[in-house]
Amino acid sequence: MTNNLQRRVYEHRNKLLEGFTKRYNLTQLVYYESTNNVMAAIAREKQLKGWIRAKKLALISGFNPTWRDLGDEVLEG
Repeated sequence: MTNNLQRRVYEHRNKLLEGFTKRYNLTQLVYYESTNNVMAAIAREKQLKGWIRAKKLALISGFNPTWRDLGDEVLEG
């Protein structure tokens, strides 16, 4: 969860933050959701983390069938 997706994409692409994405060299954004409700965002993140991998992959494929990197669009604003 973030309140600034542009900043977060930039941080991940430039490996500025320690954690999962830096450890596994993940730099592409293939899925995201937006909301203005912080509590809803936290609940949704917890829900997604509880899903099995196949369900997560199906969600991404439905949103972004070609799995293109959405980070470029986010950074362009």
